[in-house]
Amino acid sequence: MTQLKTGQFVGSLDCGTTSVRFIVFDEHAVIVAQHQLEFPQYYPHPGWHEHNPLEIQSVSEECIARACENLEENGWSKSSIKVIGITNQRETAVAWDRTTGKPLCRAIVWDDARTRSTVAHYHQKLRVDGIEISPGVFRKGEDGVKALRELTGLPLSTYFSALKICWMLEHYPEVKEAHDADNLCFGTIESWLVYNFTGGTRTNLHITEPSNASRTLLLDLHTLSWSPALLRFFGLRPSILPRLVSSSEVYGTLMEGPLAGVRIAGLVGDQQGALVGNKCIRAGEAKCTYGTGAFLLFNTGDKLVKSEHGLLTTVGFQAGPGLKPAYALEGSIAVAGSAINWLRDGMGMIKNSSDVNTLAEKEETTGGVFFVTAFSGLLAPYWDPGAGGLLIGLTKYTNPSHIARATLEANAFQTRAVIESMLLDSKASLKELKVDGGVTAGDLCMQILADIGGFGVVRPEMRESTALGSALLAGAAIGLHGWDLSKPETIALVNTKGGRTFFPKKGAEERESHWRRWKKAVERSKRWDDSSDEE
Repeated sequence: MTQLKTGQFVGSLDCGTTSVRFIVFDEHAVIVAQHQLEFPQYYPHPGWHEHNPLEIQSVSEECIARACENLEENGWSKSSIKVIGITNQRETAVAWDRTTGKPLCRAIVWDDARTRSTVAHYHQKLRVDGIEISPGVFRKGEDGVKALRELTGLPLSTYFSALKICWMLEHYPEVKEAHDADNLCFGTIESWLVYNFTGGTRTNLHITEPSNASRTLLLDLHTLSWSPALLRFFGLRPSILPRLVSSSEVYGTLMEGPLAGVRIAGLVGDQQGALVGNKCIRAGEAKCTYGTGAFLLFNTGDKLVKSEHGLLTTVGFQAGPGLKPAYALEGSIAVAGSAINWLRDGMGMIKNSSDVNTLAEKEETTGGVFFVTAFSGLLAPYWDPGAGGLLIGLTKYTNPSHIARATLEANAFQTRAVIESMLLDSKASLKELKVDGGVTAGDLCMQILADIGGFGVVRPEMRESTALGSALLAGAAIGLHGWDLSKPETIALVNTKGGRTFFPKKGAEERESHWRRWKKAVERSKRWDDSSDEE
């Protein structure tokens, strides 16, 4: 029997919206083993999206076991995995019984829209009754809206977890009973996984960290503590909340499975994980993850920057107990890769998503065509739910290649719009944007982004940046490979193999002329759906 080698590896459990993967990295972020599995999605009513927490736990355990098998097939002992981190879909809310450790209902997923009426209720409460920021002191009306934003960095929205828990309390008697009996545990996905991995009811390790906590509408961004004012406003017991820990420290050990005894030491929300995984750990560094949509995060260091230009303020990560957090500005683009999928599935212009670059390369310009991909309105920084998708500038000369190129340009234009807002808010400059996600595989797409943005675009060869982020946080917590997120030079050699930087080739005058025409197209698309105005 061949003797298995022993290395110094770190594992990352990446629990996304539709699948879980466990990836094992070496010190340079080379993937030495991995396994991925999908889990069921539940859509019981229009606009509803649910997960079964037990299924997520089971799939996570299986991914770890299968990846360990893959590691040994590749000649490495599973004892090479010294520590693991976890990264997760943010905002998804799980409620479970403190005594039994069992879920009280299905989890409500981050993109579930059932809480619209709950949001409306709390909007009204904020305006009429206000929020009690200190005993007997209320802020209401527009000042109340401002107070909530000052505390959390967030608006009232269906996305954020507190509204999901409030909805559960109103509609699921078992959740209400557990809350009233002081027997309810609430958490996002990483809280649920850590609770179960470390022994469940035997140890009752109920924790979360700031990047996930900052997406609940319950965290005071200034103090990194649960806000009594927000708990009073939403009518929630403090005891339902997990204990706050940093993003990088040893929390406990896996109790069962092939990695029993291995420490869990890194927790981070998925988009912030990608911020760390792209090594954007200093103020002024930014990343964009391009998937169905796109998420941009801009590291503002230990400075909490309030956005005046349509962005969210959030916690990037906290690199250890007692350390100052790295804050970030975040902007979301609703449509990125899904516009390419529309060319494939809706228009039949391409057979595979990757073909969009080949089709677009056939023309050097869009022939004057602009594509505002507002399939469901526009998010940051425009925030216009009534905006309509718009192809403008069409002539008899227009062909599918022009439209394909305009689709790639739309991603770039919307990225630039968010970045310009970030720079206005932070009063900083940006030399390069680090990118990951499926859309970034196309060289033409990345060159267009550099040309329209006027900055360098850094694309690594290994683009599992979200998983790498939690791996770096976990490794740094135990000093593996000398990693220290307060010292960027210690991770300088991580994920450098095969990377490429795209530099702008277009002149400033041409770039700005193109940008002005894009903004004109956006204005034409705004407020197309009059019903949004009526709402």
